[in-house]
Amino acid sequence: MPRSRSPLLALVFALLATIGGVAAGAPAQAAGYLTATYTLVGEWSGNFQAQYTITNGTSATVSSWKVEFDLNAATTITSSWDSVITRTGNHITASNAAYNAPLAAGASATFGFIASGPARPANCRVNGGLCAGGAGDTSAPTAPANLRVTATTRSTVALAWTASTDNVGVTGYDVYVGGSVAISTTGTSGVVGGLNPSTSYTFTVKARDAAGNSSAAGNTVSATTAAGTGSLVPVAPYVDMGSYPTPSLTALLAGGHLNSLTLAFITGSGCKASWFNAYDARTAWQKDQIDAVRAQGGDVKISLGGAAGSELAQICGTPQAVETEYQAIVDAYNLKYLDIDIEGGAVADPVSIARRSQALVLLQQARPNVKISLTLPVLPEGLDANGFAVLKSAHDTGVNLDLVNVMAMDYQRPTGNYGTFATQAAQSTFNQIKSLWTTKTDAQIWQMVGVTPMIGKNDDGGTFTLADASTLVAFAKSKHLGMLSFWEMTRDRNACTGALSQCTNVTQTPYQFSQIFAGFTG
Repeated sequence: MPRSRSPLLALVFALLATIGGVAAGAPAQAAGYLTATYTLVGEWSGNFQAQYTITNGTSATVSSWKVEFDLNAATTITSSWDSVITRTGNHITASNAAYNAPLAAGASATFGFIASGPARPANCRVNGGLCAGGAGDTSAPTAPANLRVTATTRSTVALAWTASTDNVGVTGYDVYVGGSVAISTTGTSGVVGGLNPSTSYTFTVKARDAAGNSSAAGNTVSATTAAGTGSLVPVAPYVDMGSYPTPSLTALLAGGHLNSLTLAFITGSGCKASWFNAYDARTAWQKDQIDAVRAQGGDVKISLGGAAGSELAQICGTPQAVETEYQAIVDAYNLKYLDIDIEGGAVADPVSIARRSQALVLLQQARPNVKISLTLPVLPEGLDANGFAVLKSAHDTGVNLDLVNVMAMDYQRPTGNYGTFATQAAQSTFNQIKSLWTTKTDAQIWQMVGVTPMIGKNDDGGTFTLADASTLVAFAKSKHLGMLSFWEMTRDRNACTGALSQCTNVTQTPYQFSQIFAGFTG
């Protein structure tokens, strides 16, 4: 699917380079301590650039450093350098890169970042001590009490607990599922999303204070999600995560009256999973946004490949190497859904097609709960020979395929009805899937069909209109399709006329396509 990265980002970086020299000087460092001094480099249009300078004021070499601070959910870090940054809820951790540690006595290192939003870092710690120097608060909060289940659905469990106490003050709570943090919240309740139907889960909660001290776990509770069939993400529009500034996922969902999204694209960079060659996927970039989506009962798919980048199976030399990267993505984001977008040269490359199918089988052996979708180009007559070969490879290799998602767009037939084309493509793809998965019922085959049009004006000059969206939703309801999606959510948000990477070029209100698609529930 088409994607582009705004040239505004390069302009902003150039501007910041010119103003970086006028930032306020760093205050004197406390003697005898490792310190981290914050500097605001510049601000523009709701964004800011900042940096921390870590100075070793001790008499010994410090082998590694780690700066931690809090940043509320309304503010997101969109890029960073000279450190490895991870985020859990509102808590940011920046660890040294391989080249700027250890720090000899008296030496310094600096890392920086760009963030979008109104908040500034708070509650700074460096290697566990105060950033200004000194040990600071070391008393942990009391354990949260009376953890209880307040509601369950097919994919969510709602919890509540009694507040903890602390000598300084509790700043947040981490909810654990099976030993891993699922969500973080500042209140005494939360919703864990992205769960499987008819499945038992065990939960516990820990409290955190401003100094980063974590309490012991409170009591544990178990809950079983409700039973049910059909997709848990019936509508999941694509979001170009390379858009600038990085989109707010929760704002998109609220505007579109939706609860799930497909995030695009992770590509291969030297056989390493990377968000459009900018962010290492292992650092769980934007996971705080995904956690926020799950906390309100939704979930995400992450899509690999796309039209502008190379998918991992095209770069990595063996199925095992591809699977290693797939598994790293799944684990970093605790994914239930992984989408592989195969188009361009990739759809006609039998070597990478076979390698990908083998890697997906290995992934499902290691992570059997992950649902796999293949996104492929389509015509009203169905998948072409190359696309069908991808599908047949997955079937013959033994991939447990959840969904065949067809890109119902850019048919090179600009005068046709794009709503009719989309429904014809879905019916044709149904027939092709049925020819391979011969033991499945018609209802099960329709559950394997997903349809993704390009809303508004397409690259070939054709137009998928608001009326076409209503036609497709009615068809999806009649057949109980596995999923509807579209390219691309920020274009729907903008509701503008202009470049097709940003606008639909049809008369609409913001999120009008999304709100029509929201009428499909599976």
